[in-house]
Amino acid sequence: MIELPFPPSSLSGHAKGHWRRKAAVTKKWRAWAFAAALAAKVEAIAPEGDIRVVVTFYPPDRRGDRTNYPNRMKPIFDGIAQALRVNDRRFVPTFVFCEPEKPGRVEITL
Repeated sequence: MIELPFPPSSLSGHAKGHWRRKAAVTKKWRAWAFAAALAAKVEAIAPEGDIRVVVTFYPPDRRGDRTNYPNRMKPIFDGIAQALRVNDRRFVPTFVFCEPEKPGRVEITL
């Protein structure tokens, strides 16, 4: 299992702000996901076929929209795919939404 802090709204596709700032945040989260995937020592992945991914969201509070949480995962999926040396188009995600917990987090199981 890979665990990361709850992804910020600035990773959402509709996030407002200058593209350079968003690019920096995206790059940071991709690198965190890459490092977390390496540290988690994820089991070997089959060379072909779908990769089932379960993403469990534990938001830090009740603010936010659950339908937007999956949008925040793109740089995280990119970092995990890079660490596993696979194309993230193979990921077939399932999303689980839990009650808020402090601090918020996201758990990814492959």
